Amino acid sequence: MADFHQNGNITTLHNLRARSADEMEHELSVFAQSRKISLILPCLFSELEGQAMPHILSELSKVSYLHRIIIGLDAADEAQFRHAKTFFEGLNQNHIVIWNDSPRMLALGARLEAMGLAPTEKGKGKNVWASLGYLIGCADSAVMAIHDCDILTYDKEMLARLVYPVANPTFPYQVAKGYYPRIGGGNLNGRVTRLLVSPLLIALKRVIGDRDYIDYLRSFRYPLSGEFAMRTAILPDLRIPSDWGLEIGVLSEAWRNLAPKAVCQVDISDAYDHKHQELSPEESNAGLNRMSTDICKAIFRKLAADGTVFTPNVFRTLKATYYRCALDLLEAHYNDAKMNGLTIDRHMEERSIELFAENIVRAGQIFLDNPHETPFIPTWNRVHSADPSFISDMTAAAKADEEDYL
Repeated sequence: MADFHQNGNITTLHNLRARSADEMEHELSVFAQSRKISLILPCLFSELEGQAMPHILSELSKVSYLHRIIIGLDAADEAQFRHAKTFFEGLNQNHIVIWNDSPRMLALGARLEAMGLAPTEKGKGKNVWASLGYLIGCADSAVMAIHDCDILTYDKEMLARLVYPVANPTFPYQVAKGYYPRIGGGNLNGRVTRLLVSPLLIALKRVIGDRDYIDYLRSFRYPLSGEFAMRTAILPDLRIPSDWGLEIGVLSEAWRNLAPKAVCQVDISDAYDHKHQELSPEESNAGLNRMSTDICKAIFRKLAADGTVFTPNVFRTLKATYYRCALDLLEAHYNDAKMNGLTIDRHMEERSIELFAENIVRAGQIFLDNPHETPFIPTWNRVHSADPSFISDMTAAAKADEEDYL
């Protein structure tokens, strides 16, 4: 059974099992009459061939309160785009598949590049950013949500609980972040949150002292979840990271732009499982190896922007402190898993901690060597200022692709 603990930094909205999903969905349908709700699904073509996506579509087809679904499709050729359009025909809502690799979209990308505003690398961040641009161009939604496309345990109640805090006009929240336990296959999962982010934030507090931003991040029960809901008024000024720091970056943007009372986290599931990244210890630009470095850089950049001074000695001390904190937390996670009949591979967990410890120093050195690095994609406000017709041209290009590739 859920608790009802509030730590005072941000609001936590629990699932106390006292209200049916049908009742919540009915209320969302009422809200949606005057506050349209849209959903963004950033996906790779390969995810259409996976186990999760057909079930997600089946669940979404039952949702009545959604005004629009925007599918950002990456890594697809023309034949795969045509297949994707057929694949998503089962959705009952107004929807569009944005082919991010289409000739029209590539031409628009070249236009951005000529202005010095193009995203620096492909990936989920660029996909989300482009989908947000399309949504801004539509100018008809008050609320939007994003969730991943590889959720094996998906249920439409997840979406209802995610969007409710920002869709309810009597609530003050501009951003809602989903949280859940990462369990699946009899295992306690969520390695990067458990073994990197949580102990790193504890270590940072010990090494550099109290920081409001650290307390803010520590308030989130699952800071790396890919599930967000937002009121669309904040989207034009939202800076989207182009690397694996997307989730931390969005939380940092909420910290930059909003008061804590405008941010909440919401319990959206009792059990959540999706595909797992490989550790990839031999490949610094792949898997959890790359992800952990990018997450560390995102946190370091934000703390530096708020006035923290980092040196090589600070990063060396941080590594040692993190390592001790991570091992202590591993013991706690092992016992928690054991009590709940779940499994943890302690050898692999300790290998992960050793890699993450090295990557704290690596990320710190990258930060010190490139203090002016700005991996953020320009905000849509900036793009509009540089090229006032760009958003409308991109919206038109996405619609033209839909029509031309029937």
